[in-house]
Amino acid sequence: MHAALPRTLWFTRCPVPTATGIAADRHWLTDEFAADGITVRSLQEAAPDADRAAHYTHALPGLFREGGNVPALWARSRGERTRLVGLTWIEERQTVLVAPGSAIRGAAALRGLRLAVPQHDIAIDFWRAMALRGFEGALASAGLALDDAVLVDVPATGHRGQWAAELAALRRGDVDAVYVKGALAVEAARRAGAEVAVELDELPDPRFRVNNGTPRPITVHQQLLDDHPGLVDRFLAVLLRAADWAAGQPAEVDRILGAETGAGADGVAGAYRPGTHLTLHPGLPADRLDLLAAQEAGLRAHGFLPEPVDVAAWADPEPLRRATELARRTSTPRAQRTPSP
Repeated sequence: MHAALPRTLWFTRCPVPTATGIAADRHWLTDEFAADGITVRSLQEAAPDADRAAHYTHALPGLFREGGNVPALWARSRGERTRLVGLTWIEERQTVLVAPGSAIRGAAALRGLRLAVPQHDIAIDFWRAMALRGFEGALASAGLALDDAVLVDVPATGHRGQWAAELAALRRGDVDAVYVKGALAVEAARRAGAEVAVELDELPDPRFRVNNGTPRPITVHQQLLDDHPGLVDRFLAVLLRAADWAAGQPAEVDRILGAETGAGADGVAGAYRPGTHLTLHPGLPADRLDLLAAQEAGLRAHGFLPEPVDVAAWADPEPLRRATELARRTSTPRAQRTPSP
């Protein structure tokens, strides 16, 4: 007996460049499933009765998630039956900041410094994970390790805004360096007058840039794959068409990124280099899987994952393969559609 179609499909994404965000803006996800009587809803914009914690736990079988790998790996590590069906690699500005007027420049100069490591009172502290992995990558690029610096815990409770606790600690002189990433970080750094000591995006080896958003996974629940593989294929096909559309619309992608991130034009321009609109296509190539495996090992070493995650076993390439063929057959009429008002 076939399982009944779900009444609702959910999606969630982080406030960063994603094909999911593009597809949502174009109303293509809603349009795709309307004839089936299926409502497509955003977890971020849902009514109060929605389990918004599912963005981290993925304890919602009808959910598609395109977001940071720390919560995705954590959910899988805790036993949630998710599958990895796609990965993107989108350069999202990662920097190490120092106080105004500081002479600290370059990764080697981080030796012996006090590095800010935030503490958030949340189930999976991905902010702390990002700082640890960001500093780890910067130091490794200079042949150093975290033990070559001094990690300073910075409680974030009571601070409003991303990076607020760490930048406040930098202003007070409690720490020497802060890791930040993304569009809002660009704006926050400018307000604080902080200066860039290390541009991780300029490090040629991608291993040093592996973090929460690089690579960024798309995950679905095994139950949805088992019961309705065709729905998963169609959802992914819409994301592929959205990425195709974005490749020819850099100005529109910048507009959407402003809405997704909550940052202004300067923040978006400062965080995302020209060509970002060309990088939204998901895939599961061996190099991205290897980099995600390196991230899993790093997170586990820092105690963020209760159990190991076998990244190769977690990945299922078949839905994206089928979706690619489906998108190839249907992309022209979809891409030319005007979005619903």
